[in-house]
Amino acid sequence: MLFNSIVYGLIHSRRLGASLGMEIMPLTHKLCTFNCVYCECGWNEPVLHPVLPTREEIYQALEAKLQELQSEGTHIDVITFSGNGEPTLHPDFLPIIQDTCLLRDRYYPQAKVSVLSNSTQLGRVDVVQALRMCDNRILKLDASTDEMLRRIDMPTNKDLTIATLVHHLEQFNGDFTLQTCFLRGEHDGARIDNTSPEELNAWYNIVRHLKPKQIMIYVIDRKTPEERLEKLPREEMERIAAPLKEEGFDIIVSA
Repeated sequence: MLFNSIVYGLIHSRRLGASLGMEIMPLTHKLCTFNCVYCECGWNEPVLHPVLPTREEIYQALEAKLQELQSEGTHIDVITFSGNGEPTLHPDFLPIIQDTCLLRDRYYPQAKVSVLSNSTQLGRVDVVQALRMCDNRILKLDASTDEMLRRIDMPTNKDLTIATLVHHLEQFNGDFTLQTCFLRGEHDGARIDNTSPEELNAWYNIVRHLKPKQIMIYVIDRKTPEERLEKLPREEMERIAAPLKEEGFDIIVSA
């Protein structure tokens, strides 16, 4: 499932409410630093020269849509950057976020600006600066061991480690939302399971170390490129959340 326009929606998000989607990756294919087995956009496609929407095109498309929705009296909860891959890969990500905040303040000052990111670009100063401007930094961590990171998210950077991701997340001092998809299954003959006692205990310890202001845990909800995956029942998701809820963490369970 690919988004073929710069601005799309409104979409009713399970986690965010009435969301106006922003697509700043290519409109014809996925571009991401992960190749997640559960990604609704499918597998990465090798493209030599991907064409990204320009900053100016994004500004014009967003302003036109906000004007249209405002004239209709339509309520917006959030403007959300997500879509066909990893939005922080855009070379103009910082000025695009600056433009978005300006337009939000002009047309929908009550709305939040959210970014869903896989956390791989947090070593870039401009990306961190842009994310600090947003109301919601929703940052992914699907695994707690390097082996499971490679099985679930299949990063294009083969040297990426959980330790690196955690180190980069530390710079927000807990002022972010940690997002984790829990699943089981199989891919290329390897077992996928981030719900094992080893994985869960390590994940709990990472959460306790990072102390995110909010945690979102969720299950696969749409068709996945790897078909041999299991959608976990709500009861199990609630059991996963329970220990951290007892410790006072704010956890949203979407199942």
